[in-house]
Amino acid sequence: MNTRRNLLVGMSAAALGVLAWRGASEEPQRARSGAADGGYFPNTPLYTHEGKAVRFYDDLVRGKVVAINMMYTSCTGICPTTTANLRLVQKLLGERVGRDVFMYSITLQPEVDTPQILKEYVERHHIEPGWLFLTGEPADIEQLRFSLGFYSPDPLVDGNKANHSGILRIGNDAYERWTMAPALAEPEQILATINHVDRSVVHTAA
Repeated sequence: MNTRRNLLVGMSAAALGVLAWRGASEEPQRARSGAADGGYFPNTPLYTHEGKAVRFYDDLVRGKVVAINMMYTSCTGICPTTTANLRLVQKLLGERVGRDVFMYSITLQPEVDTPQILKEYVERHHIEPGWLFLTGEPADIEQLRFSLGFYSPDPLVDGNKANHSGILRIGNDAYERWTMAPALAEPEQILATINHVDRSVVHTAA
């Protein structure tokens, strides 16, 4: 618990993302999506840790409820802790992962993190099926990073890859409901935020 707290305090970029996260009690922000037809997100070509070629918007986001973070396999600070925390979120979601809710981790170091390297990372961290780790061309990853909001206006902060690993982008593309959460928040809080953007869960509980 202290490790989570210390990492949260120490992450300057995470603090920027937390400003966008007002908790599950408030309405998520709306965002245009589908840059393939002139909208918000680019239809970036990517590869999964399983070696499959995909398009970011068409294959991974269109019409889906998603939780997206960024990481890199050589990161020894916040990334492994974030991965462990999101594993707990995956367990809480259960069979919904890969069916109703889709989890994606995108590398910040695509020049190193090939699909094979990401596959080894998935195996090393005992990631269950339904959660995809993704890589691509460096320029494409940078464009995607900015479109997802994983950046800082301060060049010194933005240049540190670890500063972009503490934020989780959560959205429901079908209803254009998007928000952000600290990736090291309590798993139950992250689950509540996912449920809040997932209208089917909100309506069921009502």
